[in-house]
Amino acid sequence: MATMKKDKSKTRVSPYNDKELEFFRETLLNKRKETEKEIESLQNALGESIKNLSEESSDASDAADSGPLPHSKGEKYKLYTRQRDFLWELNNALDRIENKTYGICKVTGKKISKQRLEELPHTQLSMDAEKKS
Repeated sequence: MATMKKDKSKTRVSPYNDKELEFFRETLLNKRKETEKEIESLQNALGESIKNLSEESSDASDAADSGPLPHSKGEKYKLYTRQRDFLWELNNALDRIENKTYGICKVTGKKISKQRLEELPHTQLSMDAEKKS
């Protein structure tokens, strides 16, 4: 039987059964693993870029005065930040599965379609709520 979790003044229970929740859990775990690998790769690339920048400069103040990171390094950092945020969303979705509150729109309180969750397993918005925002 599904465990209930208090959310403000309402009690919500996932509209999906345990088998369906397990499917989404596996999907999220796979996405999390891919995202963690990408984050690690980006961290390594950023670290290498910073190391190279330091080696190219004979004086630390010259490096600080040279301005922002070149475009490619800035883009890597943006992607790193985006992936880190995505990882946070994936972990929150896994928590909702654990709490049996997964698949409920945080705006409407209605079921998020299985098709939408298959495409965006971390989403908390139904299509109706997404269109209104």
